[in-house]
Amino acid sequence: MPPESIQTTMPLFPLGTVMYPGGLLNLQIFEVRYLELIRKCLRDNTPFGVVSLIDGAEVRSPQEKVRLAHLGTLVEIDHCENMTPTLLKVRAVGTQRFELLSAVQQPNGLWVGEIRHLEPELAVQVPEHLKECADLLAQLVESLEERVALNDEAFPIKQPFQYTDCAWVANRWCELLPIEKPTRLQLLALDNPLIRLELISDILHAQGMI
Repeated sequence: MPPESIQTTMPLFPLGTVMYPGGLLNLQIFEVRYLELIRKCLRDNTPFGVVSLIDGAEVRSPQEKVRLAHLGTLVEIDHCENMTPTLLKVRAVGTQRFELLSAVQQPNGLWVGEIRHLEPELAVQVPEHLKECADLLAQLVESLEERVALNDEAFPIKQPFQYTDCAWVANRWCELLPIEKPTRLQLLALDNPLIRLELISDILHAQGMI
């Protein structure tokens, strides 16, 4: 990935959720703008950017007023299935955070942004006082495994499971917990994965989960 100082132009996929590195994204693609986007990414083996919608809807509307978050996550297509000529089923994986510097909407409705790649998240081992967060996540994944096969498209977490890594554990909790979007974005903005996991621990304690 380019170093932090590099700026590049990236096609964007605005969504109502917040994407984190290491996360899975399942999409049903039917709008022409995104069909073209996915096919181009597959052809060129390139990523696209997922950015959260602050205002506006995922499906294009002539009256839409769209406002995008200033942070997003690059994703790479992991699997694509042609359901019909105008419907694609896509699974993508989050890779790296970016800062959205500016964005414009093309005539076909596709958003394109000037982005600055942020440094990959540091590998920080989960400290002893936060192991409860990792252990509880492992228990949750184990309970999911009892109901959904690991290779099933409905399984929400991609292997390998990294229960000793602060960023991975924190990011999975950010995806699973019922957190308001502004808080999700604040957590994504944190450069230190240890601090992110400490804040997740606070949320888990506040909700009586640990």
